[in-house]
Amino acid sequence: MTLPPGTGSIEVICGSMFSGKSEELIRRLTRAKIARRRVQVFKPKVDTRFSDVEVVSHGGLRLLAVAVERSAEILDLTDARSEVIGVDEAQFFDTGIVDVVNRLADLGKRVVVAGLDQDYLGRPFDPMPALMAAAEEVTKTRAICMRCGAAASRTQRLVASDERVVVGATGLYEARCRRCFEPRIASVDGNLPFTESSSS
Repeated sequence: MTLPPGTGSIEVICGSMFSGKSEELIRRLTRAKIARRRVQVFKPKVDTRFSDVEVVSHGGLRLLAVAVERSAEILDLTDARSEVIGVDEAQFFDTGIVDVVNRLADLGKRVVVAGLDQDYLGRPFDPMPALMAAAEEVTKTRAICMRCGAAASRTQRLVASDERVVVGATGLYEARCRRCFEPRIASVDGNLPFTESSSS
């Protein structure tokens, strides 16, 4: 969809890990740069897996970014002349990211956001649902199930942790399809993992 210049919009790219979200974000922002648009990119400071100063896809694509602690910093650091704003790993931001993204769009900026739509238990990963609801366009990417090779839409955690956020990539997580996905809370005391239903 092509919008008139100066018309703000929100695009959300979401899916499981290893589904190409960051790659698609980088692709869109790179095309905007080729079109001579002023682009700024932000990422959460907690995401240091590949680089402190770049958005990096699992396939190795890279784009310079500013790492911020809180969503409000994005507004503070956005140049008034910037036309396109990219935000990677939005699920790691506080709920204020929804207001920030809406305000940027209201200022006439094209905002492209990427993030996980579900956590390791298959639950909606806030604040992504609210961002998806506010967006003019939502793209859902899918990975390849590491068990059976089918299209995957879930993120399987492979390590023991009760924390919702455990930053990591290969070795800590893998993509799974609905059939192969095993939602569970892994016990940190070394006992066998258990599902939410079995703990109630």
